Amino acid sequence: MLTDPVLLPKLTPLLSRIDAEPGPDRASARWRWHMVQLAVLGVGIKPVFTERMSFTEGKRIEFTHEPPPGVTEWSGAEGYYALRDAEPGTDGAPATHLEISLTLHVDMPLSRLAAPVVTRTMRATMDVTGDRFGANLLKYLHARER
Repeated sequence: MLTDPVLLPKLTPLLSRIDAEPGPDRASARWRWHMVQLAVLGVGIKPVFTERMSFTEGKRIEFTHEPPPGVTEWSGAEGYYALRDAEPGTDGAPATHLEISLTLHVDMPLSRLAAPVVTRTMRATMDVTGDRFGANLLKYLHARER
């Protein structure tokens, strides 16, 4: 499900859609992420950015900012999803550990003096988004967190 560009926006708050362009093989693709409009210090932004997605089946998804040639994007992301088997639950059901690392960057038309407030606001927004993504993922899988 983490490799499904149609399902992922349904599970991820602030993400409105993903346009996927297949890569030369099944192990990579280029995804254009479309976020909802965000307001930071009264400035509205609607980030759209392109990521090179690299897939290692059942183990890892890496993404790196890769805009199309000649295109300037004011936001982007770097990171990965890593999956590994976890100890089965008390009911003996198989379990998976999901680790997510995500770094976002956004160039905004604000003074550098606003950077501390913008950083705090974005960090809080991403924390809530991550928590809601996790809850949505567990609900979709009919699973529970351990």
